[in-house]
Amino acid sequence: MTASVREADVEKQWWVVDAEGQTLGRLASQIAHILRGKHKPLFTPHVDCGDFVVVVNAEKVQIAPRRAEQKVYIHHTGFPGGQRIRPYKQMLQNNPEEIIEIAVRRMIPRNRLGKRIMTKLRVYTGGEHPHAAQKPEVLELKYK
Repeated sequence: MTASVREADVEKQWWVVDAEGQTLGRLASQIAHILRGKHKPLFTPHVDCGDFVVVVNAEKVQIAPRRAEQKVYIHHTGFPGGQRIRPYKQMLQNNPEEIIEIAVRRMIPRNRLGKRIMTKLRVYTGGEHPHAAQKPEVLELKYK
């Protein structure tokens, strides 16, 4: 009988990703891959075996110019007439971290495990982050 991997058996690692010049969707898909732990040979779908990811320079993420004009973020408050629409350009000025968080969140499972996975994502504007004590390694992304 094959034993299933337990969370205690998995070693978590810290990674730093520089978002400068990266395409939003490609960046988010690679981050989601690392957060879920799919890059590890011990990957198990029902166990949180992913690593921690720190993203810096969130305000310098790239998106196609025409897409930047058209893209909007929509959410509903739950009350009648409560649909809220925020354009991409407004989000980039006010909360550039949230752009990457939303893109990654939509690429991981929508369940309890997905919520735990999202706690391992840290996004910052600028090149500095407060996680030097964890000794994160620089992650070279496959796609730009």
